[in-house]
Amino acid sequence: MKIRILPSLLIIFFFLIFIIFYKGLKNTNSYTPVTNSKKLIPNFSANLFKNEKMISSNEIFKDDKFYLLNIWSSWCVPCREEHIYLIELGKKKNLDIIGLNYKDKKKNAKKFLLDLNNPYNIIILDKNGTLAIEWGAFGVPETFLIHKKKILKKIVGPLNERSVLEIKKIIK
Repeated sequence: MKIRILPSLLIIFFFLIFIIFYKGLKNTNSYTPVTNSKKLIPNFSANLFKNEKMISSNEIFKDDKFYLLNIWSSWCVPCREEHIYLIELGKKKNLDIIGLNYKDKKKNAKKFLLDLNNPYNIIILDKNGTLAIEWGAFGVPETFLIHKKKILKKIVGPLNERSVLEIKKIIK
């Protein structure tokens, strides 16, 4: 009798372990941070990419236009992948795209823009990464949709077809 119970218990035990692992594999472990929308943009001063002249946030975000702040770097592979979507959004008349070049070498960033084209109306430098932290960025790429100096939408990670459609819908 004991001989028959032991194999049955082992089979039940392994079956339960299998179910636990199977359910664990189906659950996602990716973390998507909660983002605050309708938050005011930070006030900052930064150097322009083109001539390293100092510019303030009030000079960049000044009218009733929509802005897209995109944090990017030449060493960032997802930044290359999303670049085609930035080019597409750059064709919109009521949207200015602001680039925040994050912890990058200027010559590499210039080559990146030369190879892939420049969708940015203005590019500002963030050599040490503190400006991205002020914006609440988690890494690169990240994109912020801004209107009337308020963040309407934050996109963590590269832009894709779905996020571009959402942006187009908002700026109509």
